[in-house]
Amino acid sequence: MVGHQMEKAANGASALETQTGELDQPAALRKIISVSSIAAGVQFGWALQLSLLTPYVQLLGIPHKWASLIWLCGPISGMLVQPIVGYHSDRCTSRFGRRRPFIVAGAGLVTVAVFLIGYAADIGHSMGDQLNKPPRTRAIAIFALGFWILDVANNTLQGPCRAFLADLSAGNARKTRTANAFFSFFMAVGNVLGYAAGSYKNLYKVVPFTMTKSCDLYCANLKTCFFLSITLLLLVTFVSLCYVKEKPWTPEPTADGKASNVPFFGEIFGAFKELKRPMWMLLIVTALNWIAWFPFLLFDTDWMGREVYGGNSDATASASSKKLYNDGVRAGALGLMLNAIVLGFMSLGVEWIGRKMGGAKRLWGVVNFILAICLAMTVLVTKQAENHRRDHGGAKTGPPGNVTAGALTLFAVLGIPQAITFSIPFALASIFSMNSGAGQGLSLGVLNLAIVVPQMIVSVGGGPFDELFGGGNIPAFVLGAIAAAVSGVLALTVLPSPPPDAPAFKATMGFH
Repeated sequence: MVGHQMEKAANGASALETQTGELDQPAALRKIISVSSIAAGVQFGWALQLSLLTPYVQLLGIPHKWASLIWLCGPISGMLVQPIVGYHSDRCTSRFGRRRPFIVAGAGLVTVAVFLIGYAADIGHSMGDQLNKPPRTRAIAIFALGFWILDVANNTLQGPCRAFLADLSAGNARKTRTANAFFSFFMAVGNVLGYAAGSYKNLYKVVPFTMTKSCDLYCANLKTCFFLSITLLLLVTFVSLCYVKEKPWTPEPTADGKASNVPFFGEIFGAFKELKRPMWMLLIVTALNWIAWFPFLLFDTDWMGREVYGGNSDATASASSKKLYNDGVRAGALGLMLNAIVLGFMSLGVEWIGRKMGGAKRLWGVVNFILAICLAMTVLVTKQAENHRRDHGGAKTGPPGNVTAGALTLFAVLGIPQAITFSIPFALASIFSMNSGAGQGLSLGVLNLAIVVPQMIVSVGGGPFDELFGGGNIPAFVLGAIAAAVSGVLALTVLPSPPPDAPAFKATMGFH
């Protein structure tokens, strides 16, 4: 029975790949760039999540050690949503195409989620939350609901977007690599916009009605930022999908004259069953890579506000301590903007640098060591900030300029490995899927499992792990540095080079 189902899965996948490559030639570069631009709208929202939401949930009354649990919704929804969406987008027979309906649905869900998050404090207060008695349980519940919907929406958007790019590349390795590089570039554009908006404390004045009795300046800025993000997302999505059309997909009948219809979990099983050693190694290196990234991505601005600036976001903290924390968060948002600028320039140079360094495998390994060094350096920056506060009697003016400059430099340098993380694994997965038993959407969903499982580990264990070593964010950062070093070693040693008789794989890996 399993063997028969696997055979059906293989036949179905063959039909899918035929349809995926239905373009005789890759699409024009301008169409690839247009679809890639959707990443700017998606990443604008992600940047706001990463820079502002961890401090925000603590302002609502969630203790620091439990704040990481809020992020569980991301990996759980990613684990379920991306493979399911990928599976159904591979088989969608809508007259609008396979990918476009899911992209539109994702954009609509983002809009709903942003309103729930932005107005969580207001809705909670109207339902009975006491402003001076944290935690604000009703606001937290509304926020969590919106956050879950937002993660579901983002996963609904990103998987089909990348699969659409793979379809437009029509199996051409160079175009696949270029498409993913442009996707990474527009992610950087979205990051720059998001972090720039998050670092500006008077942005709420653009939309003054955002500040209310239950929504202070920080909350009003957050609300305004999200309004701007959905405006950008809806604009680029509308323009891209109106400009780039898809041919409707028609399932090809099997030998018995019926359309192939393999159950979803059978297809997932088939996808894993058919994975070759290069793809398994890619999944392992990717998982370790994201174990390294997530502690910093989730708590980078919290680290700036808490460890570098010496502030505190707890509801019971003093006004001066909260001010220091907010100053640190804004400085962190500035650092993330610098990170995004470096990420953008690096994304455009990935192909050239990969050739100069002897291939993507070597490039990925080297930049993982850069990631490890940067995460380890957060310990030095933190100790310098603590020494300054101790020597100046618990200074309430923030760190000296050299400490702030050091922290911002780490943010900027981290844009180099981040550009590789956002492009190379996805390009490889798109190419590997051509020889696997799954379509583009499902294969990218499988790769996403190597990202969301590490996020789940960090979300569940990050806070308690930090508390075990005395609190703060440094213990998780150090663990991330170790994971980055291990992933670098594996990328250089066990991640296979493409077979010599596979020119498409050679091109993808940067060999010419």
